[in-house]
Amino acid sequence: MKKIILVLFFTVTACTAAMAQRFAYVDSDNILKHIPEYASAQKQLAALSDQWQREVDGRFQEIDRLYKAYQADQVLMTPDMRKRREAEIVEKEKAAKDFQRQKFGPDGDLAQKSTALIKPIQDRVSKAVQAVAEADNLDMIFDKNSEVIMLYASPRYDKSNDVITKLGLKPGVLAK
Repeated sequence: MKKIILVLFFTVTACTAAMAQRFAYVDSDNILKHIPEYASAQKQLAALSDQWQREVDGRFQEIDRLYKAYQADQVLMTPDMRKRREAEIVEKEKAAKDFQRQKFGPDGDLAQKSTALIKPIQDRVSKAVQAVAEADNLDMIFDKNSEVIMLYASPRYDKSNDVITKLGLKPGVLAK
């Protein structure tokens, strides 16, 4: 009997504590659309990516051209000439792959530039979210666009506009 009363007491206490928690969510995509610096950073990153991709494509086209020329001239070459041309093609291909990895790899120039441009914006948003959570006495704020599955969210718990306002921006007016 004591065990049943004890279990019932802990269950009621746990339910009361769970109901006392306050949750909200934000739509990070919506917030980021309101930040002009984010749109600018995205454009800069896209321009860099396009420029570097053209350079990578150009290098691989050059390798393809060299290989086709090698195939056409192969019958006329001495074994020594063939080895030199093959080595040249292999070396250019290695250099092109290294360049591609340097620009687009996980620690490449594009990733570093992205971190340099986006991290300050993410930090600002994070501080604004924290300030809204503290001001509204919220226990947790979820991101509607993250991996956390949110099957339903009442619009009254959407704190995105509060975060946008905390960032000094006007909700409803999207950055161009």
